[in-house]
Amino acid sequence: MSQRSRDIEDRAFNFARHVVAFCERHHRPGGILTRLLYQLLDSATSTGSNLEEAAEGQSRADFVAKMCIVRKEARESRFWLRLIADSYPARQEEVTPLLKEATEIRAIVSAIIRNARANGPEAHSR
Repeated sequence: MSQRSRDIEDRAFNFARHVVAFCERHHRPGGILTRLLYQLLDSATSTGSNLEEAAEGQSRADFVAKMCIVRKEARESRFWLRLIADSYPARQEEVTPLLKEATEIRAIVSAIIRNARANGPEAHSR
């Protein structure tokens, strides 16, 4: 596995870890914020888990398809973070670095998808 692929996997793992900690700090049973936090938790952890799954893609097409899911989950994470920051301004300072990381992960994954598509249809191996 290349160092570059390990870097994005580590970043996605750390992003999910930081989102878990954020959600733990702000979880209050029964509140609207809690529902938003669950949505964020699902998309942020899915970003990393789908990235791990993509690493085992059976072909280039399978790898690209899984990476597209990663990109969608990162984008969804951005949505929930933006909504939380806008709806709960007191959380904005904490949300900003998470939002920045979700944006960067999405951009990196987009570049990986472009490169994988440009390198032809042969089987993907890492």
